[in-house]
Amino acid sequence: MNMQDQAANLPTLYYEQDGIAIYHGDCLEIMPHVSADVLVTDPPYGIAYKSGMDSPGGLARSIANDEDTSFRDAALALWGTTKPALSFGSWRRGRPADTKALLVWDTKGANGMGDLSIPWKPSHQEIYVLGSGFIGKRDTDVLSYAPVQSTAKNWRVHPHQKPIALLRNLIGKCPPGTILDPFMGSGSTLVAAKLEGRKAVGIELEERYCEIAAKRLAQGVFSWDE
Repeated sequence: MNMQDQAANLPTLYYEQDGIAIYHGDCLEIMPHVSADVLVTDPPYGIAYKSGMDSPGGLARSIANDEDTSFRDAALALWGTTKPALSFGSWRRGRPADTKALLVWDTKGANGMGDLSIPWKPSHQEIYVLGSGFIGKRDTDVLSYAPVQSTAKNWRVHPHQKPIALLRNLIGKCPPGTILDPFMGSGSTLVAAKLEGRKAVGIELEERYCEIAAKRLAQGVFSWDE
């Protein structure tokens, strides 16, 4: 992938270093100009999440375009049905078309209070496998990793920030090539890709998260969630 050639066609190349690039803008406009081999993303998928907690880092209470699955579905349509993709989601909304398999992220009991009228609390999230070409040792489809906490020494800087260890596990089973995250958030997918020795491209609508991601990558601070 020639990132300099891509930059000529794109309005804002926010960051580029060591094979990692960040674009600031609407992913639906930018994706057609970006070349990548594997998609790994946590898109807005229609749960209209609003945090009820304050955090020491001034964590935002919600994310853009989370009213329905339209942005997720449009991005996956641009990506195509045959190329490998991993997309986070929720059982409360419809799974993407052409979902090939379901992975369960076991959050070790730390996933909010849920419906207090029933005697079970939510302890998992879904990850959808699309396309083909995944590699690596055959393993369980239940992945157990503690989430990034909202109130801790290394608190979340994004409402849906995913743990680096989980993302490294996922990327480790992706086929070779450049990773694309069109809903980059605070850049955890890019950090995980860098730690795995992979090139990666992130796209993010909100500039504040581009800034956070660029700082994480430039400063080599890879353990904010550990």
